[in-house]
Amino acid sequence: MQKLGKYRAADRMSDLVCGNFHVLLIMSRFGIALGFGDRTVAEVCRSNGVDTTTFLAVVNMLFDDDGACDPAGISLDTFLHYLHNSHDYFLQYRLPDIRRKLDAAVGGRDREVAKAVLQFFDDYAAEVDKHMMYEEQTVFPYVRQLLAGEADPGYDIEMFQRRHDQIEARLTELKNILIKYYPPEASCRKEMNGVLFDIFLCESELASHNDLENRLFIPAVADVERKLHDAR
Repeated sequence: MQKLGKYRAADRMSDLVCGNFHVLLIMSRFGIALGFGDRTVAEVCRSNGVDTTTFLAVVNMLFDDDGACDPAGISLDTFLHYLHNSHDYFLQYRLPDIRRKLDAAVGGRDREVAKAVLQFFDDYAAEVDKHMMYEEQTVFPYVRQLLAGEADPGYDIEMFQRRHDQIEARLTELKNILIKYYPPEASCRKEMNGVLFDIFLCESELASHNDLENRLFIPAVADVERKLHDAR
């Protein structure tokens, strides 16, 4: 049963997990292991070297779509670690896993159709990789430079925001193609339903990832930019 309202530092971490199992994914991206007994969120975060305010900001934003997001007090160092691990999850685990399942699901008699579906997915995965590598190689080093007190006159977070597209859009298109048009005699129904379920989940995860960057990460970076500018 999903808890209504905000999670707090004094809540037990086990209650967060039992109240919403998606917290498990968030914990792994922050590097928080299981086995924390009845310790509170603050205690578990502290023992794992994770900023509690940042952890709770991510958890509460992802589970409260309509709630206001306040970037104040967020640790960008912690946030960068979380985003880097999220990229690793999508690129090294989630998308390759879907690709393997999709290959098994479409491996029916019509190999031309199967080939086209897999090529569509591979092109999409390449887009996601390009999107995330831009963040890893350009945006994250820029933010670390800001945190070191150095502004870059040739770049700002607004430039990233302008090109920050919805990377889940083409996955939505693939999902709709499979649901509406994939030949039933060419697919194995059990495997196809399973991979479609994974595509739905990945679509939702990628949308949440983008939303998190738009509503928390970008405003937090813009705040650091303003403070550096005002300090000149």
